[in-house]
Amino acid sequence: MGWTEERTRSALDRLAALSLIRPSPDGGPGCPVDPELGLNSLLISQEAEVLESQRRIGASRLAVTRMLADLRASGEGGAAEVQKLQGLGMIQSKIEHLANTCTTEVAAFVPGGGQNERHLEAARPLDLAVTGRGVRLRYIFLDSARNSQPTRKYMEWLGERGALVRTVPRLPPRMLIYDRSTAIVPVDPGAADQGVLVLHGTGAVAALLTLFETNWQAARPLGQPAVTADDPLPPQERVVLELLTQGLTDDAIARQLGVSVRTTRRITAELMQRLGARSRFEAGALAASRGWVRP
Repeated sequence: MGWTEERTRSALDRLAALSLIRPSPDGGPGCPVDPELGLNSLLISQEAEVLESQRRIGASRLAVTRMLADLRASGEGGAAEVQKLQGLGMIQSKIEHLANTCTTEVAAFVPGGGQNERHLEAARPLDLAVTGRGVRLRYIFLDSARNSQPTRKYMEWLGERGALVRTVPRLPPRMLIYDRSTAIVPVDPGAADQGVLVLHGTGAVAALLTLFETNWQAARPLGQPAVTADDPLPPQERVVLELLTQGLTDDAIARQLGVSVRTTRRITAELMQRLGARSRFEAGALAASRGWVRP
């Protein structure tokens, strides 16, 4: 094959790690395992990895749910560090107060893809006041927000006024953090009428800051291209593959990416065709075996 010895040994080591070759009785480089047995074993191993990943995700989701339940109970009990607000007027008044009194930084998750143009216009005066006082403003939008012209113009407008704007393929629920000490999060991300929790200097704020910084480091500045020579797979397609391996439905994937179900199905179909996969799970397994996503 014209390969170097180093490349050949590396390939043999990889095949051995995948149990596709076994030690040779005569001490040679190895004997191939029957393809049907070897590939079935490989798929079983990958299925086990996916199940373990789903178990970890489920455990993390349960821990977050319990934390929010504890915070909700604390807020209902009148604890000083947790305040529960209901009603759009009360929530908007709290946000305006925090925006007008913060002194160092505002950090925010903005999920949902393209934003309502009327809401964007209403947010401009607050953003202008914050940046005008020299307060650092960091916003993380979804990548899909770049395809909304009003939202894209709003993000560019923020950048022109010194705000830092980045995007990621998917985001946790909406969140605002003021001066690294006060956070606003939804009581139930799936039910807007349940109101919000305002957290003051609690351990939960520190955890939310860590979550924000993790997403910030992974996010892409507004002017940076989605695809690089080192990573030709667009971030949105990579996330779709990861969510496919977790068994999420098209509806659930669309909500996380802030796109339509039709767009999700189109991306999924294109990925399956590119991978030569006959099922969604097989697409995830093949993508993991090619190193496109983490198993």
